[in-house]
Amino acid sequence: MTSTVLLPLTSDSPACAQVPTLAVDADADLVAQLQGGSEAAFRTLVDRYQGQVYRTAYSLLRNPEEAEDVAQEVFVEVYQTIARFRGEASLSTWLYRLATSRALKNCRRARAKKRFAFLTSLLGFDNKALHEPPDHAHPQALLEGQQQLQLLLAHIARLPEQQQVAFTLRHEQELSYEQIAAVLDTTVAAVESLLFRARQTLRKHVKPSFRHV
Repeated sequence: MTSTVLLPLTSDSPACAQVPTLAVDADADLVAQLQGGSEAAFRTLVDRYQGQVYRTAYSLLRNPEEAEDVAQEVFVEVYQTIARFRGEASLSTWLYRLATSRALKNCRRARAKKRFAFLTSLLGFDNKALHEPPDHAHPQALLEGQQQLQLLLAHIARLPEQQQVAFTLRHEQELSYEQIAAVLDTTVAAVESLLFRARQTLRKHVKPSFRHV
């Protein structure tokens, strides 16, 4: 490969609507082509998985532009490191891991900036008013009422990091317990524990109308 060619990554792109179910051998063939330097294979990879990567990033970031940036970064990383991919996990799981890792890194960076801005404002170094960034309702949200939705999203964002990832991958990406365990590099029992604690916390803090969580 001599250059990185990425397709547009937007939330209303047709490829973002649904990720097709693929046979393992199809991905194995795609990986082989990628490792052989095929630009066409790289475009196939983006076509096939950009929806999955975007939605994973958006589930954690709640920001379309940031999710698109993360998706671009994920495919650049794949392009640069595919030669070292040995197939210990499936291609799909690897992409989930990359997207989750980069999205969480962005979340931690944003929290650090927010804390720094708050401290500097307290110390008088910054006279600008601090405002919370607007939340974005998830496209697949079925909850009625914007205020209730934002309340739920706010409480999900406050969950411990591993619980938040497990919860969003389960309830927003609809991954199986086994898939989540692969993404988090842990056991199914650990995933069950993470989800149980996340649901307990949400039930404790959100309104009774959110019984389905």
